[in-house]
Amino acid sequence: MTTDRTAAKARFWDKIARKYAADPVADMAGYETTLARARALIAPTHRVLEIGCGTGTTALRLGPCYGHLVATDVSAEMIAIAREKLAAAPQPNLEFQVADADAPVFGPASHDVVLAFNVLHLVSDLDAALTSVENTLAPGGLFISKTPCIADMNPLLGKVLLPVMRLIGKAPPVLCFRAPDLQAALTRHGLEIVAVEYHGTRGKDRRPFIVARKRNS
Repeated sequence: MTTDRTAAKARFWDKIARKYAADPVADMAGYETTLARARALIAPTHRVLEIGCGTGTTALRLGPCYGHLVATDVSAEMIAIAREKLAAAPQPNLEFQVADADAPVFGPASHDVVLAFNVLHLVSDLDAALTSVENTLAPGGLFISKTPCIADMNPLLGKVLLPVMRLIGKAPPVLCFRAPDLQAALTRHGLEIVAVEYHGTRGKDRRPFIVARKRNS
């Protein structure tokens, strides 16, 4: 079942990868705030993993700040585009790999920081994804996420629009949860909430930027 879900996700994102890469950032000011906060939270010596990196825009912006950054995505086509960008502007401390955010890929305590921007609502199983994150983090490590909480948005989005778009192949499966639900899930998986912020500058941006720390024991 997991393999089937992974393959289905990969097919959807592979198909739209080139269009996705060409789309501009909708709220550049909010995005820059998110990048600045991430830079401030992570030390140059940290081993960093990004899950759901898409075409690598964020990894390429943050890569020069860190000792080593591995950025992953379920879509081979997204990763191919990210590698094209990296080849045009090489960063020896940055690498891109194909990997599913739902499945554990890296060893226990192998990273000091895990980044997850605009991906937690797209995983097949939130608990499975967070279990993988918790396992990957070293004790005291940080999980930094920014996630659309669709249940906090217009009710018609999750109940009507997204199901219709899925039916016609224009949207992937999406998890609809509220920000408190997400925070509760993080806590349930041994992650202590350090900060919750909203960086959007255009309208009501219901994407909480959450910093959570793995407990030392």
